[in-house]
Amino acid sequence: MSSNCTSAAPVSASKTKTKKKHFIGQKVKLFRASEPILSVLMWGVNHTINELSNVPVPVMLMPDDFKAYSKIKVDNHLFNKENLPSRFKFKEYCPMVFRNLRERFCIDDQDYQNSLTRSAPLNSDSQGRFGNRFLSSYDHRFVIKTVSSEDIAEMHNILKKYHQFIVECHGNTLLPQFLGMYRLTVDGVETYMVVTRNVFSHRLTVHRKYDLKGSTVSREASDKEKFLATLKIMDYSLLVGIHDVERAEQEEMDVEGAGEEEEYENDGMGGGVLTGSFGTPPDSPGNPLNCGGFFGPGEFDPSVDVYAIKSHDSAVKKEVYFMAIIDILTHYDAKKKAAHAAKTVKHGAGAEISTVNPEQYSKRFYEFMSNILS
Repeated sequence: MSSNCTSAAPVSASKTKTKKKHFIGQKVKLFRASEPILSVLMWGVNHTINELSNVPVPVMLMPDDFKAYSKIKVDNHLFNKENLPSRFKFKEYCPMVFRNLRERFCIDDQDYQNSLTRSAPLNSDSQGRFGNRFLSSYDHRFVIKTVSSEDIAEMHNILKKYHQFIVECHGNTLLPQFLGMYRLTVDGVETYMVVTRNVFSHRLTVHRKYDLKGSTVSREASDKEKFLATLKIMDYSLLVGIHDVERAEQEEMDVEGAGEEEEYENDGMGGGVLTGSFGTPPDSPGNPLNCGGFFGPGEFDPSVDVYAIKSHDSAVKKEVYFMAIIDILTHYDAKKKAAHAAKTVKHGAGAEISTVNPEQYSKRFYEFMSNILS
């Protein structure tokens, strides 16, 4: 073969052209984050998705897939020690099941990986009722929530029926879209995290939020998914977000006006180069080329903003509503029964308390939502 490569007729040196070879090296992800735990999350998701890409997709899930896990322990980690701790553990629960769920929710594993590892997750102002921490992926497509070991156990309890329900409804549901479940161990401390699709849009600002329940006792915002009652699940609520289209348009005009004024001040001729998202590198998370198309005011991609609903064309105010059922990992156990007894003594048997049994809770929740949404 080498002789064939050198058998070409000789040419003069002046006409000889040497073709430069460009080697494109794969980018090394550094997993930079403000906290070691977030760097470990990024590293772990990146690692597990890469591992899964080498595993064939099975024809069907087996019972053992709902009990399976993968875990890795890293000791004396020297690479990227500026961002990652030298010792940590990462465990993914039921990897085959969650890969299947992501597929049924039309979420590509590569997109999932990029959203959670390309740039550090962002802290959210929201906080759960039990001190749970909320974060979002840098592109706001996914929500990361810290949960308890009890929540992980409950997720295991309902996962098989949850998966079956998602299969039967073809992924069209107001229930949370669970996409991954992990345990991270840093400095001997275990942290459990669950990843879900963001209820709200990654591009449409939510101007008002409501967490609605059927209970009117000790609540500020005082189902057709009967699935929750059959699993003895309760204490869930309806999360509602409202995007005001006219307000968003005004806010955008104000931002553009401020940008033009700043540009004029920087260059008296008004001919300066605009800075901002259009000045970012092509592979930057903020680059508009990654946004996937142009949308007008109040418009969205229904395959991405799956919880979004437009207001009726005849509505006085043009709005977009985001609605989903959240907090579905509370099981009606002995603690809830005791709480129900205590609240009944305090408020009376007729009070609308949240610790009723799951069937009553489901019925009351459905009636309450029907009334406020009709």
